[in-house]
Amino acid sequence: MVPVPTSPQDIRIIPIARMAQGGRWRVEAMRSYSSDLLLWVTRGQGRITISGRTRGFGAHNAVFIPARTMHGFEMTASIFGTAAFFPTSLNLDLPKTPLHLRIRDVHPQAELTGILESLQREIGSDLADNDKAAYHHAGLFSVWLQRAQDRYKSDTETATRSADLVARYTDMVEGEFRSGRTVSDYARALGITPTHLSRVCNQVAGRSASSILKDRILYEARRLLSETRLPVNQVAAQLGFTSAAYFSRAFQNHTGKTPSAFRRSN
Repeated sequence: MVPVPTSPQDIRIIPIARMAQGGRWRVEAMRSYSSDLLLWVTRGQGRITISGRTRGFGAHNAVFIPARTMHGFEMTASIFGTAAFFPTSLNLDLPKTPLHLRIRDVHPQAELTGILESLQREIGSDLADNDKAAYHHAGLFSVWLQRAQDRYKSDTETATRSADLVARYTDMVEGEFRSGRTVSDYARALGITPTHLSRVCNQVAGRSASSILKDRILYEARRLLSETRLPVNQVAAQLGFTSAAYFSRAFQNHTGKTPSAFRRSN
């Protein structure tokens, strides 16, 4: 029997611009999601960093980001497009590595837009078996993505040794950013010096290794402060800080607000 999502709400489709509700930090800071994510940009432009690699994006770019992949992006105020979240429990046979595809031809552009619109209609409907219909539309998306990857794969950049190193670093950070490990600790685990790690991060991502690490930790801090009622000292402990006072100073230096003030404003 074909597995289906437990409810239509397992798949989430929203305008890209809505991802920044609650503050631009929600899209610009390094973070990851537990679901696979498609960004389908139909108008506007910006810059996106995925696994430590920064590229520009524009109209008719399809960006696929697997679950638990660190990323962040900057976008213009005039951006239009769709963000679609696909839970990994759906087992859609989606790629395990990020994709950034520039869809140049009108037919595949219209095809993807149509699939997403049909999927959104089923999610929002009260028709019988809408969850099953949503699942199969999601399956059509997985086929579309595979075909687009085959058709436009020459547009994707070949990974360099530096890009591979930064990707390994960001994967490690994503898995261990709560541990209190420093850039020196990560560099040692990668078999390089902290100076070399920061140099390649600057080359590939346009930011230092310490900036990537700090950004990921402070995104999670803001998320916990705005979405939970955990006391500040528990937030600090969950993120590997040795004291709540040290966490508060680091948070205020980065955001301009104390943790308590940030919580009150959200």
